[in-house]
Amino acid sequence: MLYNPRMASKHPLKVFISYASADREKARKLHAFLTGQGADPWLDVENLLPGQDWKMEIHKALEDTDLVLLCLSKHSVSREGYVQKEMRLALDRALEIPPGEIFLIPGRFEDVELPYSLRDYQWVDLFTESGVKRLVQSLNLRAERVKAALLSSDNPPPNLKKEKAAPRKKAAPPPPAKTEIHIHGDVTGSNIIIGDDNQANIKSND
Repeated sequence: MLYNPRMASKHPLKVFISYASADREKARKLHAFLTGQGADPWLDVENLLPGQDWKMEIHKALEDTDLVLLCLSKHSVSREGYVQKEMRLALDRALEIPPGEIFLIPGRFEDVELPYSLRDYQWVDLFTESGVKRLVQSLNLRAERVKAALLSSDNPPPNLKKEKAAPRKKAAPPPPAKTEIHIHGDVTGSNIIIGDDNQANIKSND
């Protein structure tokens, strides 16, 4: 088991997963893997509730996310559909992120050529064990930067503020709550591989 419950995140890294409908099962496996690593992934088939306006919820999730993972395959790079719009929305959202920050990661489910609009971004192969390990490293790095930004914010979330001593008491205030925003675990030898070339190696985290 890769997840370490002693290092559970109080503010897990929010990861928006964009994928083509034909790759739904691979996206579900990726969602389960990231959840097991301590992240907070957003996937339409897992997070949308009956009756919700799905377009509005996708926009909200993109605005609120810490990182976008664009899952690429022959189904998503060569066909028309909403996944193409999600790519454009993610690219627009990336323009709001300071230069040098990791925010948008193209993740290949199979060996496909990246769309021209994504060629400035380093991709990762999700169908190899080394690729999954590199993804976790990038997510850890992004999590550290998000944590630093929260700690330096003028208006940090309530769980980052120091608790004040109760009125009329002279006791010193308790120390600030610790906030961890890590993706945890070592994927070496885990066989957590998502992609067409390694179907036999996929292992569920359920």
